[in-house]
Amino acid sequence: MSFTENDIQQIEANNLTLSVVNKQIETFKSGIPFTNISEAATLNNGITPLTDKSIQKYISFFDKEKDKKSLLKFVPASGAATRMFKFLFRFVGEYNSNEQSLNSYINKTNLRELSLFMVGLEKFPFFNLVIELLKSNGIDYDNLSNQEKVWYFAKAMLDENQLNFGNQPKGLLPFHCYKNNHISTAFEEHLYEAALYASSNGVAKLHFTISEVYKDKFKEEFKNIQSKIEQKTGVNFDISFSYQQKSTDTIAVTLKNKPFRIEDGSLLFRPSGHGALLKNLNALDADIIFIKNIDNVVVYKYKEEVSKYKKVLAGILLKLQNQTFEYLHQLDSKDLTADHLATIEHFLSSELSIKISEEYKKYTEYYKIEYLKEKLNRPIRVCGMVKNEGEPGGGPFWVKDHKSNLSLQIVESSQINLKDQNQADILKNATHFNPVDLVCGVKNYKDEKFDLENYVDHSAAFITKKTKNGKDLKALELPGLWNGSMAYWTTIFVEVPIITFNPVKTVNDLLKAPHQIKN
Repeated sequence: MSFTENDIQQIEANNLTLSVVNKQIETFKSGIPFTNISEAATLNNGITPLTDKSIQKYISFFDKEKDKKSLLKFVPASGAATRMFKFLFRFVGEYNSNEQSLNSYINKTNLRELSLFMVGLEKFPFFNLVIELLKSNGIDYDNLSNQEKVWYFAKAMLDENQLNFGNQPKGLLPFHCYKNNHISTAFEEHLYEAALYASSNGVAKLHFTISEVYKDKFKEEFKNIQSKIEQKTGVNFDISFSYQQKSTDTIAVTLKNKPFRIEDGSLLFRPSGHGALLKNLNALDADIIFIKNIDNVVVYKYKEEVSKYKKVLAGILLKLQNQTFEYLHQLDSKDLTADHLATIEHFLSSELSIKISEEYKKYTEYYKIEYLKEKLNRPIRVCGMVKNEGEPGGGPFWVKDHKSNLSLQIVESSQINLKDQNQADILKNATHFNPVDLVCGVKNYKDEKFDLENYVDHSAAFITKKTKNGKDLKALELPGLWNGSMAYWTTIFVEVPIITFNPVKTVNDLLKAPHQIKN
């Protein structure tokens, strides 16, 4: 691909190289192979069930061990809230109360979300905030018709000169309203939650990946709430932020795989999805890292239940990690009997869900030891999985690679060839999905940090169709943070209850019980 001198300067300004950009363009041309799912991971076949006894065992173990470890909570929080209000943006832009009734508009546009929004209006955490704003603007809200009330309410929420919710970071939106009329954000709720399970020696460390334009807003929010939360929880907070690096942006192309250019002739680079955050994660130093999305929080009365399962996952991680480290030290000694090796092989297959190669039995003892070390000496992730209740998103599967090796992976539906009936049937029969609930061990048995860039399946990227200024383009997303970016980690799936999964994808999700003080 020939680039101009200006193009090359732009590429280098993004901390990219010409070879990386050309490789990205080749990926667009060649396409990305579908992931070959062999079967869905199910209970006792890739997903570990929990019992009351095992829950208590893992919690006790975690509580006993946690003060010996450095803990960190990692929260991807860079997204703006625009998608939360998609149907409201449309409503405010289209609806005219002089031309049709609200019911007629809803029936015509099929905007069923608007009906729920109307019914739940007074239950939103920002209800009083909006009403006060409308009254200060001279709008006699109480005497408006019902349809005018909804329109004025939505406009005040979204208008750039008013609350401008659609252009705020999701982490700083009003999420919950407590009895004393205190409105909390998702950012604040993460701090309270971290105090319950991600603190050791009286300190909770949290790292948020945010858009740099919002850094002052996040810092201001922390300053406003820090002393109150520290007083309430008895925990001190160490908060840090990072931003998606420009070097992880990818070039956009036309539908004919030529570099997409904007009006001034320059190249278009786009953020490459949450897989870009691997660099941010890789830069952190902690023994145990909890990963959870910014919008997956609950009101305080549900926090103990949610935190219980975070401790369970962390307890499982620590137990498996301790045993893994012990076996790696034994393998280093090289003084192992056949029984010793058999015990380690059994641990791999039964506890770590690692399928041992058919070729393994032909290996000499030296190569068996090397094989076992390579399989054991990897970052570990323990992932909560919830029963599938029709939510969109990835799920846990047994995946077969090009060498026919099987491993546990989190796979998005867009990575699966739905035109292949066998693949479509496996997806359809999946019993669980991924709520992004991970606990990660990122250090090896010598207490050295793994370089997480070494455990990525680069073929598990995504190509998506987008538009810019009305023109179609193709965009490239890096392997997802919990998909291909962690493909070569040791992966453990554990069933956790649905209460642990409460994302706010649309504003109406704030009406669900885990986001309401009064049900």
